[in-house]
Amino acid sequence: MSIVKEEAKKLIDKLPDQATWDDIMYEFYVKKKLAIALKAAQEGNVVSHKQVKKRLLSK
Repeated sequence: MSIVKEEAKKLIDKLPDQATWDDIMYEFYVKKKLAIALKAAQEGNVVSHKQVKKRLLSK
């Protein structure tokens, strides 16, 4: 079984029995977004809080 399929099963098993399709899809969405963010952070593709604040205040 693939790692992705195993992770999906684990995620679904953690949800309550009354979970809806929307609940499941939301959990998948959040998991994917977090994986993308963690990869970007590992690669150094991040902007510091100081830089963001400077950009926002300069407008």
